[in-house]
Amino acid sequence: MTQIKICSEGDIELGGAVRVVVDGVAIAMVRDSAGTIHAIGDTCTHGDISLAEGFVEDDTLECWAHGSKFSLLTGKPTTLPAYEPVPVYPVTIVDGEVFIDSLPVPVA
Repeated sequence: MTQIKICSEGDIELGGAVRVVVDGVAIAMVRDSAGTIHAIGDTCTHGDISLAEGFVEDDTLECWAHGSKFSLLTGKPTTLPAYEPVPVYPVTIVDGEVFIDSLPVPVA
């Protein structure tokens, strides 16, 4: 898999999210409440809404428009109205720089 440099660790606030576009694909870079950085698909599967504009709570990201929450670990929705998962991308941090794999982890 190809590693792509996205940003520096300091670019993502604790409990915050940043939208990035990689090869035309929107990805939400999220730092959860424990400080771990995650990368998930940025578009809510219930509607065409950017998840990076939503709310981080523990290990979930909530869509601001309709309240669906997505697991930052699996991409699966944990609340309705969304029922389809978003892709999750493996994150690697090297010397304070954040990289993701170019391909998402298959949803089990």
